[in-house]
Amino acid sequence: MKFYTVEEVKNGAIDDVLLELYGAEEIKAQTGRYVSLLKNASDKFGIDKAALFSSPGRSELCGNHTDHNRGRVIAAGIQLDKISAVMPRSDSIVEIVTEGFSHNIQTDLQYLKPDSDESGKADALVKGVAAYFREHGFQIGGFSAYIESLVAMGSGLSSSAAFEVLIGMIFNTLYNQDEISAVELAKAGKYAENTYFHKPCGLMDQLACAVGGIAIIDFEDEESPEIECLDFNFHEHDYQLMILDTGGNHANLTGEYASIPREMGCIARELGGNVLRDSSLDQLMRRSSHLRRTCGDRAFLRALHFFLENERVSLVREAIRYNDMTGYLRLIDESGRSSQMFLQNCVPTGAVENQAVNFALGLLKTICPKGVFRIHGGGFAGTIQGYIPADSFDTMQIQMEEHFGRGSATPLSIRSFGVIHIG
Repeated sequence: MKFYTVEEVKNGAIDDVLLELYGAEEIKAQTGRYVSLLKNASDKFGIDKAALFSSPGRSELCGNHTDHNRGRVIAAGIQLDKISAVMPRSDSIVEIVTEGFSHNIQTDLQYLKPDSDESGKADALVKGVAAYFREHGFQIGGFSAYIESLVAMGSGLSSSAAFEVLIGMIFNTLYNQDEISAVELAKAGKYAENTYFHKPCGLMDQLACAVGGIAIIDFEDEESPEIECLDFNFHEHDYQLMILDTGGNHANLTGEYASIPREMGCIARELGGNVLRDSSLDQLMRRSSHLRRTCGDRAFLRALHFFLENERVSLVREAIRYNDMTGYLRLIDESGRSSQMFLQNCVPTGAVENQAVNFALGLLKTICPKGVFRIHGGGFAGTIQGYIPADSFDTMQIQMEEHFGRGSATPLSIRSFGVIHIG
């Protein structure tokens, strides 16, 4: 395991890794970022060197709300990441300082039982990942970490998943000789989020952050998901992938997110299974009248979205394999329409006055008719994913920032690597 000083980073010790992670044009800026990270860690913890880690955010490309019913998704790691300077400790304390946060995390690994007072806090995620490691026979130990992030909380880019797999990778590198797989790191993150943080989620976000690149993930066997890495460059087709933050707050939307797997589950049980992947679109349609009466219209429509979206992922995979940008964009547009009409996760229940996501979708399609846009991630508030003709991006960005604020429209690029120890 390699520990770096400020001077080593300044003198190019990690330039090869920075080139792979961020591209040649970003090496200078990223060098400065890692130097700042090490200086802050030194100021806080009194250390002159540290191990370095990077964990990407993720963008879901297709497969909106399919993973929790053992469906297929396509997701990608992106260039926006969390980075950390870390030193092991001789005691059982995990101390984490995050740039811009007034609250520091301090957890004693001897006491890992869930604490209801920590529900919804980052402390719970650290405890949950550590508990998963211990329960599965992996080693854990204390460390001090300083974290800086380009993956903003609430941005729809899975800040929490990036954090979870980052913590897992730190334990992996410091105490497990980097022998724990990306899938296992993702499972630890999901366990922490479900059991300690108390947020219902599938495994997609954590896997995308752990694996990186563009990956199609099939959750039919949830314990051993099938992962296929794909290669596709939107810039070669003169399109810019972007994310638009509409400014919505996810804090009070847990019930909205939970309603989707709950209602899909009602349909699945009526069809004789545990999840919708146990059934088929044909079964859904043959029993549509009964399902409307027993589970309700919205539950039926959400199940319809699942079956159509799950098949659509396979079609997107083929479009990527054949480098078919036209077909890809048509399918992504269909995905967005399905989320609006059937999944119904663009507007919180009962919201009349405040419909920022639908407002933004309408605005984008009017301003940039050749672009393709869809709800991104969990939905109801937050972010929209877009594919903009490259020569229209600057104009679109200016107009969107007039409505949603400076920095709201962010260009994204695909990162080839998932969470890594920079060694």
